[in-house]
Amino acid sequence: MSAPAPELMTPGKGRGLLDVFHNRYLLRLIVDKEIQIRYRGTVLGLVWSYLKPGVQFAVFFIALGVFLGLNRGLENFAVYLFSGIVLINFFSEIFGNASRSITDNGGLLKKIYLPRQLFPVANLFVAMVHFVPQIIILAIAAFATGWFTGVDVKQVLAIPVACLIIAVFALGLGLIFATFNVFFRDAENFVDMILMVATWASPVLYSWTMVRDQLWDWVYYVYFLNPITVAVELFHYGLWYPTVNDAELWHMPPHLLTIWTPIALVIAVLTMVAGDALFRRHEGNFAQEL
Repeated sequence: MSAPAPELMTPGKGRGLLDVFHNRYLLRLIVDKEIQIRYRGTVLGLVWSYLKPGVQFAVFFIALGVFLGLNRGLENFAVYLFSGIVLINFFSEIFGNASRSITDNGGLLKKIYLPRQLFPVANLFVAMVHFVPQIIILAIAAFATGWFTGVDVKQVLAIPVACLIIAVFALGLGLIFATFNVFFRDAENFVDMILMVATWASPVLYSWTMVRDQLWDWVYYVYFLNPITVAVELFHYGLWYPTVNDAELWHMPPHLLTIWTPIALVIAVLTMVAGDALFRRHEGNFAQEL
């Protein structure tokens, strides 16, 4: 007897992010390609992963820490500032590059079929390659200011949870805007505006207490519905807070672990599910539109 015919599938349609796990070899090739293209013709190569955040930190530290006096108002302001910068850079690289990943690879998509989700996910892994060196530098700075003597298990676990929230949320937004960008190139401008606002809409350059004390109560609650805000505060809780000598003075936001973190995880996951659904619905028209 002849073998049953395989189930037919609509061309250009896949199983969404599940296809990424079944095409790990292709994913690795795309990640390698993205890294090589990123540093092609450069002299410093991956050293830029250290240099860019270092210059960014120096500018903000001088402008905010020295000129505006936050260095005196926040204990170990350098660790506080750099921990926020590292995480917001992680978000910016995933979201920004994922949103452009389909249009940037339009020539390849018009020639062959492969799961389109590979390109946004590949940018997540490229961002992780750049994220790790920055984490190493941040960990060294935290150790130098007494992190090891003041840390507990919850604070250690807060670090990977913060990274998970950022990775899932940024990838979900990247899938949404990667889809919009194929049909409406104005989406890139919206992405640039979101990235510009994201740094100031989360406690990267200032303390969360400023929002609580100087704005309306409802703004405070909306502020903490932003997963980036929660992730940055978790990073502060895991890396900066153990270095603080006066824990009573520099306390963390109320209900950070019990309420805001679960809410942030749910919002991040729902964003990724919505992004994957939107992406899958329209990916069959990507090659035609490009």
